[in-house]
Amino acid sequence: QVQLVESGGGLVQPGGSLRLSCETSVRISSVGMGWFRQTIGKEREFVSSISRSGIIIHYGDAVKGRAAISRDEQTHTLFLEMRKLTPDDTAVYYCAATPDYGANTEVGDYPYWGQGTQVTVSS
Repeated sequence: QVQLVESGGGLVQPGGSLRLSCETSVRISSVGMGWFRQTIGKEREFVSSISRSGIIIHYGDAVKGRAAISRDEQTHTLFLEMRKLTPDDTAVYYCAATPDYGANTEVGDYPYWGQGTQVTVSS
């Protein structure tokens, strides 16, 4: 069983930036990981993913060019940095893990999920 705990959400002004963290209960290089986000009434949306090797990275179209996913193999923590935030980035952000080797982009590919952290972009 993989446990994931997100942190770093909160209120951010438009044009600002944020850094989300996701602590894992396993060696981070043993799982592929991803970030997703969801707003009420909408499906969960892919944000970014990184493979077990750390070599393959993907970004969703909505955040491409504004987001950076990374991980710390010492602390087994996943990060998501985003800049130039807009109100459209307001959502609950979830990290997820999979035993697969790729940088998966589909919700159904991830069996393990964190509880989510709220990000609100507003002035």
